[in-house]
Amino acid sequence: MDRFVRIIPCLDMKDGRVVKGIHFVNLRDAADPVETAQIYSESGADEIALLDITATVEKRRTMFEVVRKVAAVIKVPLTVGGGISRLEDIEEALSSGASSISISTAAFRNPDLVRQATKKFGSSRIIVAIDVDVNEKLPSQREVYIDGGRTATGKDAVEFAREMADSGAGQLLPTSKATDGTREGYDIALIRMMAETTGLPVIASGGAGKLLHFYQAAVEGKASGLLAASVFHFGIFSIRQVKEYLQAKDVAVNL
Repeated sequence: MDRFVRIIPCLDMKDGRVVKGIHFVNLRDAADPVETAQIYSESGADEIALLDITATVEKRRTMFEVVRKVAAVIKVPLTVGGGISRLEDIEEALSSGASSISISTAAFRNPDLVRQATKKFGSSRIIVAIDVDVNEKLPSQREVYIDGGRTATGKDAVEFAREMADSGAGQLLPTSKATDGTREGYDIALIRMMAETTGLPVIASGGAGKLLHFYQAAVEGKASGLLAASVFHFGIFSIRQVKEYLQAKDVAVNL
C-alpha cells in the first residue's frame, strides 16, 4: 500500500500535442507536452502520465522522441502508454526515461506480454490500463473496451483485472468511458471493485471535476493514485489545491 495517495496529471497526446476530449472523443488542443510536463513537475505532481492515445489505432509506436524530451525536464516518475505492444517497445520507453509503462489493448490481445514484461522488467514498472463502459449484462456491469475505447470485447472488466493481477501486473489504471472528461466524478464502484478484487494499487482515471471527486476516489474507491487531465490543463484546480484539500480531510498526500 502506498504511504500517500499520488496525484498524477495526465497528458493525452495526439500528433505530438496534448489534447483532451469527452467520452474519448471530441478532442481539443490543450498544450505542448514538454512545457506542460515541466510545469506539473514543478507544481507538485507525484508522477506524470504521458499517453499517446491514437498510437494503437494508427498502428504506430509511441512518440519516443517526445518521451525523451519530457523525461529530460521533469523530476518525478513518468508513466508512458499508447502503442506499446512488444517487449522492445517497453525497453525503448524505459531507456527513453519512462519509469513505468501502461499497456492496454496489447494486454488484452496478448496477455502473455504482461507475464513476459513483468518477468523481464519487474511488476512495479508494468501498469495495465483498462478502458471500460457500462454493460448491465456482465457481473460487474462494466465491459472492457480496446483500441482507444473504440472496440467492445464482451469481457467483464473486473474479471479481466483479476487475470492481469494473476499475470503479474503491478498496478491497474481503469478509465470509464461514461465518466471520461465529464467532470462529474470518477466511476467509484469500478475503482473499488478492482482494488478489492485484486489487492493491487489502482489509479483512478476519468471524470474528476470537483475537489470532492478526488476525495471520493481515494476514500470510497480505495484508489492509490488519482489521475486527472482537464481540471489541471484548463486551470480549474492546481495540484497543490487538490493536495491541500485532501490533507484537510485526513487523506495522506505528499505535500
